[in-house]
Amino acid sequence: MHLYKDKDIIRTISGKGDIAIVLIIGLTGGIASGKSTVSQYLKSLGAVIIDADVLARELVKPQKEAWEEIITTFGRDIVDEQGLLKRKKLGSLVFNSAQAREELNSILHPKIIQGTKEMIRGYKKKNIPVVIVDAPLLIEAGMTALVDEVWLVAVPEEIQIERVMQRDEISREAAEGRLKSQMPLKDKLKYADRVIDNSGEVAETKKNVDELWDEICKCH
Repeated sequence: MHLYKDKDIIRTISGKGDIAIVLIIGLTGGIASGKSTVSQYLKSLGAVIIDADVLARELVKPQKEAWEEIITTFGRDIVDEQGLLKRKKLGSLVFNSAQAREELNSILHPKIIQGTKEMIRGYKKKNIPVVIVDAPLLIEAGMTALVDEVWLVAVPEEIQIERVMQRDEISREAAEGRLKSQMPLKDKLKYADRVIDNSGEVAETKKNVDELWDEICKCH
């Protein structure tokens, strides 16, 4: 059984000689939007996930090219005695400095895009029906050109602030600062083909995802 793309709808077809065309979905969302929850649920439904955060973690391992560039840019004290990146320290820098964010993004984004392209090519060769590119900065990094559709996980700003405060145990002021460092939701909505509201209970979000999944995977 394969998934066949007809315009923007995926139909399930079966039989010898079927052609499988891969649908590439870009999944994104702001901080504490619940994007990872949606991504994992899509994986359970059968989608293959390309996780940009996992790619980024690989890129900054000791002695990797990006690791060396980060040290050159931010200084040796950005890594610990074992050479591992001090993620909290780097995170604090980029959340509080637009220049630092731009410098880090200029190092990582081209490499993440290249790695994503290579993985997509590999999955297309294997005729994997649905591939999710899970990337928090999908839009900001210019990765929308790699995908067929953009799915945006969205929640009201106030809920984001509350979730960040609770998750990271930080003040409201710090949480608001992190939100301000990202592209506003109203701007991200301009790029979205489909929006997943994650402001309610997890069960409700999964129901919304089920509806989207059924829409692109209709059985015949």
